[in-house]
Amino acid sequence: MKIMNRVIVVSNRVMLPAEKKPEAAGGLAVALLDTLQETSGLWFGWSGDVTLNKEIKTKVRKEKDITFATVDLLKKDYENYYNGYCNEVLWPIFHYRLDLVEYSKIKFENYKRVNNFFALNLKQLLRQEDLVWVHDYHFLLLARELRKLRCTQKIGFFLHIPWPSKETLTALPDHREIIDALLDFDLIGFQTKSHVLTFLDYIISELGGSVEPDGSIFALGKRSKVKHFPISIDTNKIIKLAEGTDNSAQVKRLIKSIKTDKLIIGVDRLDYTKGLENRFAAFNYLLTNHSEHTRSTTLLQIAPTSRGSVFQYREIRKKLELSAGKINSSFGDFDWTPIRYLNKGFQQKSLMGFFRNSRVGLVTPLMDGMNLVAKEYIASQRPNDPGVLILSRFAGAAEELTDALMVNPHDPEGVAGELDKALKMSKKERIQRWINLIDQLHSFNITVWRTRYIEALEASVNTFSTGG
Repeated sequence: MKIMNRVIVVSNRVMLPAEKKPEAAGGLAVALLDTLQETSGLWFGWSGDVTLNKEIKTKVRKEKDITFATVDLLKKDYENYYNGYCNEVLWPIFHYRLDLVEYSKIKFENYKRVNNFFALNLKQLLRQEDLVWVHDYHFLLLARELRKLRCTQKIGFFLHIPWPSKETLTALPDHREIIDALLDFDLIGFQTKSHVLTFLDYIISELGGSVEPDGSIFALGKRSKVKHFPISIDTNKIIKLAEGTDNSAQVKRLIKSIKTDKLIIGVDRLDYTKGLENRFAAFNYLLTNHSEHTRSTTLLQIAPTSRGSVFQYREIRKKLELSAGKINSSFGDFDWTPIRYLNKGFQQKSLMGFFRNSRVGLVTPLMDGMNLVAKEYIASQRPNDPGVLILSRFAGAAEELTDALMVNPHDPEGVAGELDKALKMSKKERIQRWINLIDQLHSFNITVWRTRYIEALEASVNTFSTGG
């Protein structure tokens, strides 16, 4: 596809060239950089720095035809907008955790102000024919703020996390204002068909809006278009990366220390949405009720610390450490540790090697927008002896990866049963399931995702008029 117009990417964080080597960058960053490279585009967002200086200026640099533009955040905005409204209100609500929401009107006012601040700084960098691609829940109001400034460019939005049910969303006092602002985007993209249907339920039953067969929606006097764009991975890159780990010293150390060919692996950011407590409970049930797996199976759980300053995240870390300790003391022996629980990150190449040498990939979030770990696990496998993916039905990836063993993470006994099935599964069945899964990943990779989104944004109907 040849994109004619310059693409502007807006995200909470910008991956500056000096921060990472290209080969160490995540799949999303690489995909965005490819799009920006093709269009001599611009990536705009927060610098990651917090300042007390109220005179904030946009820092602009250019490298290899891509312009990078960042702004700092005031300390109070970091606390009330980022830590506050984004992570203490929107994150738990969008993941169906109303019990963890810490709402205040002050946080929402700061959220609005920061969206306006970003719009003011972005407007100075825009050209008339630009395509603006806004990412994630930090900027739900950005199109509205840009429209207020008479920006007439086509503006698209993509949500990386789940979209909550109408009943959950309406618990948010600001839900109507947020949706009203969201409808100022020309294209609203979600990860799955399910998220689209959930959003449309709100549009129809809460706002009395209407939906056309092509995904066009009409509500609150505005027109927009809604579609799902399941994000994916660079499948061929992951395959080659995994193949290159067969002689990795780190992978050899893992295999030697595990002393079993029945390694179960989980890799997740340490977050209450990932279902890690439930996962440990399921593994405990497996060892208790399927004694044949005692001493022959190890669970390696990698969970790098996330948002360590937030109370809920400190608490989940304590609970997991306690749970792992209890399981290891109950079942472990001097030469076998049932759970290896690590609060540290690893390079992508090492993780792909770990995946390649595990019998089961355990991906059981309570709620997830997509979950690319599930896709990376499949791409890392040996074609002649692949492992088995166990996947939560509440991960967005479940819509595509239908040959995985689907589980309800709230049912530890059920998860344990599927673990038992996966560990005993014949090679023939493992290979057939893997073939179907890898075919899906070849058909819908990260390039297909970004291309389809930009094509849809280019084809969208921009109804905004400077005349009001």
